[in-house]
Amino acid sequence: MKALVINCSPVRTGATAEIVSIICSELGTRYDTKSICIDDYSFAFCKGCRSCHKTAKCAMPDAAVIREIMDEFDQADIIVSVAPSYWADIPGQFKAFIDRVTPWCNTHEPHARLEPGKKGYAVALRTGPNMPELERLIGSIEHFYGHLEIECSGRLGLTSVEYKTDVEPRRTEIIKFCQGI
Repeated sequence: MKALVINCSPVRTGATAEIVSIICSELGTRYDTKSICIDDYSFAFCKGCRSCHKTAKCAMPDAAVIREIMDEFDQADIIVSVAPSYWADIPGQFKAFIDRVTPWCNTHEPHARLEPGKKGYAVALRTGPNMPELERLIGSIEHFYGHLEIECSGRLGLTSVEYKTDVEPRRTEIIKFCQGI
């Protein structure tokens, strides 16, 4: 089985990346695990042309980049999205990606499809102690999974995490979460 872990942050070396590293290390003992960072890909914002509602394909010139990421989704059995809070929601780079995945959205026909049976997990972190804010991030990720017909299978919210050094005291909690995957 294959696991895909996504760093949904534009910061490749921060707290989110540290959490992704722990998750990959833990899942790597049981699954063929790969991680990607959303900021490693360059793509434009969705223009809302809706051509994908008729063709199940994006008409934008950089559509191949989105297909490349979605190929990673398609190859995975397990998908773990790790997102920090940016003003009480997912980072803009990840939101822009979600918007570009409209060809795979199950609210219109035809639509592209992923292989069935995938399980999705959401991990969210924020600097403050307010857990309800994390529920909003997790909700965004789970909403995304739902439209791709990925089964929402687990969630973890980590408050009071701003820097990489804040992750280490939460390692046991992260590992325990991974044991349920």
